[in-house]
Amino acid sequence: MNKQFFLILSLLGCLTFSTAQKKKISLEEIWGGEFRTEYMDVLRSMKNGKQYTILNFMRSPQTSSLDKYDYGTLKKVETIVASGGTVPFFTSYTFSEDESKIMLATEVEPIFRRSRLGIYYVYDIASKSMTKVSDTKIQEPMLSPDGSKVAYVDNNNLYIFNVASKTAEQITTDGSKGTIINGVTDWVYEEEFAFVRAFEWNNDGSKIAFLRFDETEVPLFSMDVYGQGLYPFPYEFKYPKAGENNSIVTLHMLDVESGSISKVDLGNPYYIPRIKWMNSPDHLSVQTINRHQNHIKLLDVNAKDNSVSILLEEKDKAYVDIDDDLTFLPDDSFIWTSEGDGFNHLYLYNKKGKLKNQITEGPWEVTQYYGYDEANDKIYYQSVENGSINRDVYSIASSGKDKKRLSNKEGTNSAAFSADYTYYINTFSSATTPYEFTLHQVDQGKRMKDFKEDNELISKGRLIKDNAALLKKLEGYDLVPKEFSTININGNDLNMWMMKPADFDPAKKYPMIMFQYSGPGSQQVANSWLGSNDYWHEMLASEGYIVVCVDGRGTGYKGRDFKKVTYLNLVKYETEDQIAAAKKLSELPYVDENRTGIWGWSFGGHMSTNCLLKGNDVFEMGIAVAPVTNWRFYDTIYTERFLRTPEENPEGYDNESPFNYPELLKGKYLLVHGSGDDNVHVQNSMRMIEALVQANKPFDWAIYPDKNHGIYGGNTRLHLFTKMTNFIKENL
Repeated sequence: MNKQFFLILSLLGCLTFSTAQKKKISLEEIWGGEFRTEYMDVLRSMKNGKQYTILNFMRSPQTSSLDKYDYGTLKKVETIVASGGTVPFFTSYTFSEDESKIMLATEVEPIFRRSRLGIYYVYDIASKSMTKVSDTKIQEPMLSPDGSKVAYVDNNNLYIFNVASKTAEQITTDGSKGTIINGVTDWVYEEEFAFVRAFEWNNDGSKIAFLRFDETEVPLFSMDVYGQGLYPFPYEFKYPKAGENNSIVTLHMLDVESGSISKVDLGNPYYIPRIKWMNSPDHLSVQTINRHQNHIKLLDVNAKDNSVSILLEEKDKAYVDIDDDLTFLPDDSFIWTSEGDGFNHLYLYNKKGKLKNQITEGPWEVTQYYGYDEANDKIYYQSVENGSINRDVYSIASSGKDKKRLSNKEGTNSAAFSADYTYYINTFSSATTPYEFTLHQVDQGKRMKDFKEDNELISKGRLIKDNAALLKKLEGYDLVPKEFSTININGNDLNMWMMKPADFDPAKKYPMIMFQYSGPGSQQVANSWLGSNDYWHEMLASEGYIVVCVDGRGTGYKGRDFKKVTYLNLVKYETEDQIAAAKKLSELPYVDENRTGIWGWSFGGHMSTNCLLKGNDVFEMGIAVAPVTNWRFYDTIYTERFLRTPEENPEGYDNESPFNYPELLKGKYLLVHGSGDDNVHVQNSMRMIEALVQANKPFDWAIYPDKNHGIYGGNTRLHLFTKMTNFIKENL
């Protein structure tokens, strides 16, 4: 057979894994935090561009401080505020626009994935005084630009708190659980459009734009909470499954001084996934999108009279992604990202919505937009220009000329720029190097008279923090590097990594287990540092397994067509690619073709189940954690983006639903779910279980009571991965 389909892309790094190392990683170490990496917490640039702030805190004992550092020296300038005395332990902070006041969050508790309740204080830097916003736990408080007021949501209603008078005014009165929500999002918006605060102050604090959600007609979902009491009780919330009614969402404008509220007529859009004020205090940008999510509009709302005009429209045969890249320049011209030419790139429009020019172009993707330096006409962004498994930081002129690569190490680079773009802090990691944080000076030439370039800062950076201690610790463990390669499957070169046992002998045969996620636009094959799952994979490799991950069709960062080929047929092509990859890999002389397994979580659990059933001649074992088993059970926004509604595309929903063909099961199957999963409901696994029972198919399953989609808390993760490990050892 041809063994040349492996193209080794990167085996070099700062760490060399030795086969002489003998200590094996244990599950207790993985889930006990033994290999935790050091990070820089909550770094934000001050508006002067010369200093940045970091939240430093310890959970035991509970102490926190907001500290200011100098970019040039990396030394602490001052502690702005610290817990103790009248200042409680705080876990997050935000400055007012003028940086005179700080919002401090305490006693924070989660609601869903992104939403939180908490007690909040306003800290006045000049007077060092603390003001409590509300005695009750509230949502999403936001300081006005001058720091004099705080807008927030309490029990689905919008309030404004006056800091000086310490009084609150209730703005809306119709909010109520299960019917009307003002100023924060409903469940499905929070999960799929990835935001919670649904109100925004304009630049002069005179107006607040907010969204109102009427979820009256959204079906109610109920799940049992078992708790510790004698009787379980239902937890109920509105959850629109595919094809069902969504909230009716409307845009409203509050005049802060008068207290008057007006509804903005947007022409009955189906979704309003983003609102953002322009630099002009009288103009609000609004993004709307239809139910199929293939036609997006960027609207300009004139706050003086609520008139609406269209800045741009974009259509796609499949779907259009929502992001946070929209940036207004000082004159309200704007930068927009689009896959219009087949790859995600940056575009510059004037304030009337006329295209000026495409800024970036090429057969690669922009993955993050950082900002625009007006003084030097430089745009900063991250891309996969240096290979789809890598990330690099670049600068480019708004004309698309004078592009420069700023990062200098191959792996995953991201940047946090100072407000004036004089400096940036680069975060770097690779598959062999844990996180490194370095300070760099932006090469701006003659930016200003008093600016002196430090060539070392420009080229190499100055180390702020690294994980050398973790690297030293890992030298004592039986670890192996990820071998990055490509494998040609179904006409596509798919990214792949492989872990082999440290004592690997090509003359022997090894069992192989595949890991994947495979969701649209996702990536698991990336040249970045190890996560918890990777350490578990390292442990499996030390037990004599070959571990493989392949990113098939539908995954991200390889262009529009590669990602959207799965449209209307979600999981079909993804399953075909994993089965074909397993077959090809089984041809390797050191892979035991009769001992092949696959596992995944969430979308990956759907995939591992499908692969085990439809690839029953290839896979002998599969593990599915919190899987979708029929997309009819999942939410509207995510599911319909890729499949349209069940009424329009029933085959797309049912042909890849594993509980419709349980008779195909031949291998060993472990199915795991948390009963408190508000995202992928345990209903998915219960339907799969019933189908397998009626087909008289043996399998193993586990339900974790009251655990959500992450299945964690206390000893839960250790128990779960112990069960998974034992299942693999017993069946593969």
